[in-house]
Amino acid sequence: MKKLFGTDGVRGVANQYPMTAEMALNIGRAAAYYLKGDRKTPRIVVGKDTRLSGDMLENALTAGICSVGVDVDLAGVMPTPGVAYLAKSSGACGGIVISASHNPFYDNGIKLFGGDGYKLSDEAEAQIEEQVLGHGISDLTQTIRHTGRVFGMADGGVRYGRFIESCLTGGGSVNGLKIVIDCANGATSFMAGRLFRHLGAEVDALFDAPDGHNINDRCGSQFPQALARRVVQEGAAAGLAFDGDGDRLIAVDERGHILTGDQLMAICARAMQRSGKLKNGIVVSTVMSNIGFGLALRAMGIEHVTADVGDRYVMQKMMSSGAVLGGEDSGHLIFLDHHTTGDGMLAATQLIGIMAETSEPLSGLSRIMTVYPQVLTNVTVRRKPDIDRIPEIANAISAVQKRLGDRGRVLVRYSGTQPMCRVMVEGPSRAETEQMCSKIAEIVSEKLA
Repeated sequence: MKKLFGTDGVRGVANQYPMTAEMALNIGRAAAYYLKGDRKTPRIVVGKDTRLSGDMLENALTAGICSVGVDVDLAGVMPTPGVAYLAKSSGACGGIVISASHNPFYDNGIKLFGGDGYKLSDEAEAQIEEQVLGHGISDLTQTIRHTGRVFGMADGGVRYGRFIESCLTGGGSVNGLKIVIDCANGATSFMAGRLFRHLGAEVDALFDAPDGHNINDRCGSQFPQALARRVVQEGAAAGLAFDGDGDRLIAVDERGHILTGDQLMAICARAMQRSGKLKNGIVVSTVMSNIGFGLALRAMGIEHVTADVGDRYVMQKMMSSGAVLGGEDSGHLIFLDHHTTGDGMLAATQLIGIMAETSEPLSGLSRIMTVYPQVLTNVTVRRKPDIDRIPEIANAISAVQKRLGDRGRVLVRYSGTQPMCRVMVEGPSRAETEQMCSKIAEIVSEKLA
């Protein structure tokens, strides 16, 4: 069955529904109808990243929202967490982001937030999905006397930037700290450099000139190799890479080594534990986290809770367990004492604050966690049947798991945002792990590609 919503918001292209202007119009109608509730003067904040189709979809989405009597505050190019913050802080009934996150420029999608700044629940998205894909969507349209209006939110970037600055952690000063940032030619391009310079850092900015096509193109959190080279060339203390919509962070230490989201969480967990800010002594991550992450938390006496893949599921576990720190190895880091969603620039302020407070290099801080060899292979697939129901794949997974025993693990799952099956194997050595991952990936490709 086709699905409109993925684990990371609406993904029209990835979930087999093309994100056309008509689709955006209908999503605007259905989402606004759901979000406005019984408010007398409902408003929705709308933001976008820098991809070519953003302007077209913004206009269609706005028309849909206004057609059901809801006003629109246009925030323009804005990181996804920025829209969540503005929706909550401005008293809007919701926030909508036009973005396909880390995907190529030709993909696009929509992410939905409630007026509280949190992503909508699965149940809420199911209701909106049913409305969008049903036959009564046009019945939601108001008469011309009751349409919403469109307003520009000229100070949105300033307000969001001040919020991020207020989250700088630690007692040390970042004045003079030399960092390189990679904006992925995305939504952070127009504010990240200015933000970190205002905090006192010496900033070298890369990939901050979006042209509609170059978002995530061999840059950003998915491709931090150029960032790593620049960090070493410039003798910088750290490199910070964001993704296209600014909700992820991947860091590079002063030696050019790329750190994972798990390593960043481990660094933050220890700092928060020492400062008494790690509420309930719990950290939440997904089942994709490296084995070494759980071992590092155990050594620190921190409880490790795991969730399904997707930052919404991490958030759900955080709220049910009372945790204030959680995230994904991909770089989604959630600091619930500060924000309602993953935020790349917020995570960066936490990291550089810890560096300043401890006066430790990032390479030293990262030693808190040993990263076990992990190989991840993405296999493009035409369909997504239950993996357990395909004997050849299930048997291959079982054989590798038996071979690894307690020396590693296997995780095979479909991407929630792309037509891919992700095969992940962790093992005792790089060569052995690559061999086992390749074996499973070949069978997945044979059966599903």
